Amino acid sequence: MTLRVRVSMSMILLSIISLVAAPAHAAAPGDVVSARSTTVYLLPGKLLEVPVNAWHILYNSTSATGAPNTVSGTLLVPKSGYPLGARPIVGYAVGTHGLGDQCAPSVSMSQGKEAELALVSLFLLKGFAVAITDYEGLGTPGRHTYMAGISQGHAVLDSIRAAIRVPGSGLSDRAPVAVMGYSQGGASAGWAAQLQPAYAPELRLKGVAAGGVPADLHAVADHLDGGPDFGLGAAAGIGYDAAYPELNLDADLNARGRALLDDAADDCVGDLDKLAGLSFADLSPVDLLNQPKWLARLGENRLGAIAPKVPMFLYHARGDQIIPLAVGSTLRSEYCRAGVKVRWTTLPAPDHVTGAVEGGPLAIEWLALRILGLPASGNC
Repeated sequence: MTLRVRVSMSMILLSIISLVAAPAHAAAPGDVVSARSTTVYLLPGKLLEVPVNAWHILYNSTSATGAPNTVSGTLLVPKSGYPLGARPIVGYAVGTHGLGDQCAPSVSMSQGKEAELALVSLFLLKGFAVAITDYEGLGTPGRHTYMAGISQGHAVLDSIRAAIRVPGSGLSDRAPVAVMGYSQGGASAGWAAQLQPAYAPELRLKGVAAGGVPADLHAVADHLDGGPDFGLGAAAGIGYDAAYPELNLDADLNARGRALLDDAADDCVGDLDKLAGLSFADLSPVDLLNQPKWLARLGENRLGAIAPKVPMFLYHARGDQIIPLAVGSTLRSEYCRAGVKVRWTTLPAPDHVTGAVEGGPLAIEWLALRILGLPASGNC
C-alpha cells in the first residue's frame, strides 16, 4: 500500500511539474491582445456618432524583419445582420497620418477627425465589417515604421485575422475578405496582396484595391527631393530607420539634419510642411539613399516582384504631384507581365488628395462585386 501511494504521489508530482514546465501557447500573428469597446464619430466635437459596434484592438503581428510585435487598430461592425452569409471583412489601410501616436487613425476616429471615415462608411452601409490598422508603432510603443511596406502589409492582414478573433464581433473565418488603401495605404494594400498567399493563406481574399501607390519609394523620394512635399520623403527615412536599425540614420546626418528629423519624429502629416523645399543633401553629407544599405532595404520593399493571387484594382491621379503617375503605371505593367488580373484606372484628378476622393468610390464598388463573387475583368 505504501509503495502504491508513493508511486501515485510521484506520478502526481511529475504531472504537476510537466504542466508547470510546459510552454505557454505561443502568440500567433492576428491573436487579440485586448479589445475594448469604443465610439467613433464623423465630425469633431464628438458629433455624428457612427452607428456601429466598435472596438479598439491590440493584436499580434510581425515586423519588417520578421520579429513579433503588437499593433493597434479599430474594428467596426454594423449593428444590423448580414443576410448573405458570413459578413464580409475589409482590411482598410489608411493613407499618411504622421509619425506620432496622436496621429493614429484610432485616435482621430474617436475624436471625429478622421477624413477617411467617409470612405469607410460606404463599406459599412453595405453591411461589411471594416478593420483599420494603426500600423506598427503608431499608437503603440516604439517608432512608427512609416512606409516600410512589409511591416504595413503584415499589419493589414493581421488586423483582419484579429477582427475574426475579437469576442462578440460575430465575424467568421469563412468570411470573404477584401483590402483597400490609398497612398501609404495603397502601398500597404499592395503588400497585403503580395504577402497573403504565404503569410495569411487562410484568409479568403477576393480582391485588393490600391490607389496612388508609392510602389518604388526610391523613385518617389527622388521626385520629392527639394520640393514642397519633401517632408514626406524625410518621414519615410525616419520610418525605414525605425524598421531597420542597421540603417543608423542618425550617424549619417549632419547637425542640422539631426535637429530637423528629431523635431519631426512625432509630427502629424500637416506638420511636415515645415520641411518643404529642403533636400536630402541639406540633411546629410553623404548620398543617403544610394548607400548600399539603403538600396537593399528600399529594393526589398519595392512592390511588383511578387505576383498577387487575387484580382487587383489600381488607380492613380493623372495630376498626382506626390506619387508620379509613372510609378503607378510601372507597377501595373509588372503585375500584368506576371499574369495578375489588373483593372487599371487613371483619374482626371489634378492632385494626389483629389485622386483619393475620385477613386475611392470606384474602388469600393469594384471590391463589393468581388466580395459578392462576380468575376473580375482586367485591362492589361
